[in-house]
Amino acid sequence: MTWVIHILNGVAYGMLLFLIAAGLSLIYGLMKILNLTHGTFYLVGGYIGLTVMQTTGSFILALIASVLAMALLGAIIERFFLRRFHLDELPQTLLTFGFLFIFADLSLWIWGGNPLMLDEPEILQRSVPMGYYAYPVYRLFLIAVGLAVAGGLWWFQEKTRLGTMLRAGVDDAEIARALGINVSLLFTLVFAVGAALAALAGVLAGPVLSLYPGADFEVLILAFVVVIVGGLGSLRGALAGALLVGILDDFGKAFFPEFALFTVFVPMAVILVLRPTGLFGRR
Repeated sequence: MTWVIHILNGVAYGMLLFLIAAGLSLIYGLMKILNLTHGTFYLVGGYIGLTVMQTTGSFILALIASVLAMALLGAIIERFFLRRFHLDELPQTLLTFGFLFIFADLSLWIWGGNPLMLDEPEILQRSVPMGYYAYPVYRLFLIAVGLAVAGGLWWFQEKTRLGTMLRAGVDDAEIARALGINVSLLFTLVFAVGAALAALAGVLAGPVLSLYPGADFEVLILAFVVVIVGGLGSLRGALAGALLVGILDDFGKAFFPEFALFTVFVPMAVILVLRPTGLFGRR
């Protein structure tokens, strides 16, 4: 039963990583932007959710406010800053890296340097028996939300007209423009959705992992590991990579704490050697 508990913990953590990495992967797949601001959307989104929940007492309102605020911020950053450097990778990387530091300092100034946690929704503040253990319902909720978002993103990408245009833009932006698709609008939409997903992860992670200065760097690194393992631009790869990294991270910290980073980064290196494009990336 101990193994089951650790697997569930790893899957729950992997779902949070998926929410972050899915947007990161789509942004790179469509726009070829190595978005180092992505961790900021997670942390600032979590802080905004915390503030709204402390004010209103509503976890749902905290989620909505955080997602909308970060979607708007992402759209502004893409439309008024990154678009000026389309396909110019060095300025894009430096610009997003600069935004990361700016928002990190603003967050430290506004919310301070102490770790902060959101309260779990009252309805989820219980556990379910599993043998000799009691497993938190909130972690099962995280798994359910992650699967629901993964299913929704798959449906959106594969079954809707807008998803078809998105896939066309990822495959060949120039041909998509020639067919009359507004690729610029797709850029803004994808960037906003990616920021919103990261903010969603920030609020959902608040009751489990807490929010603190530096969390943006930590999740950004793990998100990059996920997209590298799964394959850039692939939602299926982001989900598979997130689950793999989440489970390896949990087992590494539980059974080999002195080699916790080893258990995550060595498999990544092995996958890169055997399949440089990732598990579901294109050759």
